[in-house]
Amino acid sequence: MSHDQIWTLAVLALSAPWLVVLCRMDVRSRRLPNALTLGGLAVGLAVAAARCGTDGFTDALVASGICILVMLLPFLVRAAGGGDLKMLAACGALVGTRGVFFLLVSMSFAGLVVAIAMLLARRASAPRLKHLFRSLFDWRYDRAAGKAALPPRESEHGRIPFSLAIAVGTVATLAVELAGAGGAR
Repeated sequence: MSHDQIWTLAVLALSAPWLVVLCRMDVRSRRLPNALTLGGLAVGLAVAAARCGTDGFTDALVASGICILVMLLPFLVRAAGGGDLKMLAACGALVGTRGVFFLLVSMSFAGLVVAIAMLLARRASAPRLKHLFRSLFDWRYDRAAGKAALPPRESEHGRIPFSLAIAVGTVATLAVELAGAGGAR
């Protein structure tokens, strides 16, 4: 096992409990506390600095920035919460710039699977998801009228805990890197 694989295994082992706690909190209360998300970002940056010095810190910071930029549009249209944004930034710091693209792609597919599973289990609101997708992709859509027809925002039935998708994407990215396919940072 290489030096890089040992670091990746340590990051995976140490981040797994943190990811489980965040997912559990999000599923139960749809809240991701700042202490855990921003704390995870600080730890991710510190681990990157310990692993590769200033270059590692900069790499983790850039990966976090990329994640923030990608999640900014869903955040601005209220499809994702601030906790999701901060959790994804922290996970970006954990995987670095080499893993950030795989993280975002695997997170997106995991999010789709979670949404479909919740719809099939009748744990998510189909009108809210339809409104979200039409708001993002249909420029002719009357957002005001669509929003008026939605269930109340406080209803947990209509909200998807996206931390599950972020966690799956993070674990998948670290596992690919551990297997050697993702390479070293």
